[in-house]
Amino acid sequence: MSSPAATSNAAETADRRDAADAPDTADCRDAAEPSDVPGTSRTPSVLFVCVKNGGKSQMAEALMRHRAGEAIAVHSAGTQPASAINALSAQVITEVGADMSAGVPTPIDPELLARVDRVVVLGGEAQVDPVPGMRGTITTWHTDEPSERGIEGEERMRLVRDDIDARVAQLLEELTGEK
Repeated sequence: MSSPAATSNAAETADRRDAADAPDTADCRDAAEPSDVPGTSRTPSVLFVCVKNGGKSQMAEALMRHRAGEAIAVHSAGTQPASAINALSAQVITEVGADMSAGVPTPIDPELLARVDRVVVLGGEAQVDPVPGMRGTITTWHTDEPSERGIEGEERMRLVRDDIDARVAQLLEELTGEK
């Protein structure tokens, strides 16, 4: 299977907060893919992606695991993975009871990309292209970027965390019907 084209684009100059209310979604469902068998249950799955897989996508993964437990199969990856987790991201995640300390930045696995129910790209910098046979959808969350308003450090990271957490809660409800 060929690897997904994953590139990093220059940061968008438009205010992303306006776009946050209506996420971009590309329907990548394969029409030939059989539907789930009625009467059986299957664990929904999600892959969170950002460029480095050291901050936002790891935060989203940790927050979803914290909220959903085993109800969702959760993964994260990066288009250009960093060498380590962002320490400040990990610190503010612990403040809400989640944990991303064991996370390791990883590249996108094309086989995983093809089989998850949802791919969520965090921010406008990472680009994920569909792969053949992909059964899920790709959604882009234009997340809050407080640094564009001059907010830095722990305060910035808490705002990013809270924005991602609200979106994770909404996605959990969408995928499972649970809040």
